[in-house]
Amino acid sequence: MVERRRRIDDLDVLRGFALCGILLVNIGPVTQMGYDAVLALGPGEAAPLAAPEAWLDMLVAGRFFPIFSFLFGIGFAIFLESAGRRHPRPRLLLVRRLVALGLLGAAHQVLHPGEALTPYAVFGLLVLLPASYLPRWAVLALGAVGAVVPAALGSGGMLLIPGMFLLGTAVARYRVPERLGELTGWTALVFALLAAASVPAALWQFGEVRDTGFTASSAVAGLLMAGAYTSGIALLMRTPAAGALRAVFAPLGRMALTNYVAATPVVFAVGLLLDFRAEERWGALFALAGVLLAAQWAFSALWLRAFRYGPLEWAWRCATWWEAVPLRVSRPAPPGPPSSPPSPSPSAPLPPSAPEPGASCTR
Repeated sequence: MVERRRRIDDLDVLRGFALCGILLVNIGPVTQMGYDAVLALGPGEAAPLAAPEAWLDMLVAGRFFPIFSFLFGIGFAIFLESAGRRHPRPRLLLVRRLVALGLLGAAHQVLHPGEALTPYAVFGLLVLLPASYLPRWAVLALGAVGAVVPAALGSGGMLLIPGMFLLGTAVARYRVPERLGELTGWTALVFALLAAASVPAALWQFGEVRDTGFTASSAVAGLLMAGAYTSGIALLMRTPAAGALRAVFAPLGRMALTNYVAATPVVFAVGLLLDFRAEERWGALFALAGVLLAAQWAFSALWLRAFRYGPLEWAWRCATWWEAVPLRVSRPAPPGPPSSPPSPSPSAPLPPSAPEPGASCTR
């Protein structure tokens, strides 16, 4: 979100929710958990499919990456619109924003090969920037094709980025995030359709859950369940559960970039310390994820009391606008002691008296 624009709670909550899923997906590869055990398998042997791994494959892996990409497309459109009201060349700001993201991603890849920031920057320049000249109906159509075709061909992961970017951009240009309060019925219908379609897709994937990499079943099920998660969160935000969701996920979502990048060195160091590489220890891995998310939530909530943006979010803004953006939360000045009116001088006319009750008074 950009300065001077009312934050949309649904986006912050959804971003924080997706951050939790992304951490569960990434924490195993970053710690290289069980890597030595896999290398020790003999020819023709297959690693046993543990129950926690199956749950991750069926409920988490491939589900949250599309959500993050979709949210990035929304943020792109919101930023470009706001920048256009404040700068004569908003696309130049966007190029700087994407280049800065790519540089951050290149540094992040040192500890996290396969991270998403660099591909986001590249696809942003190649896809989102040209799409900003297209009408929104064309962006929506291209986004649908760009999401459905790779999933149907079993090419999930990075190849879904352009389609999800364009879908998010189109949704933002149609003002859907701002109008979610008016679209509760449509949101419920979308959720019901996607949730119903996710069941056979998940059963299809379950038959291939031992396969490595992306298959058509995993890509289709992941995309459908990502849509169900997104519309489900949007629907819950129209219920009394909104306050709890906002309290739990919004601080994480408002500092998603900081939390995403900062988690990597912590996870990497703990993985070395506890030697996750030697064997699979799912209980310890999930405990690490839970402790890390709790610590990030506490830090984010405390930080946002005093500052408007997370540390990396603020640095990203400064690189975008090429100036120091105000960081601290501006608080109203405390009221001073009431000053007594000056005593009228003997020569000054006396002030008029207050009107009688019921008398007319012009202003």
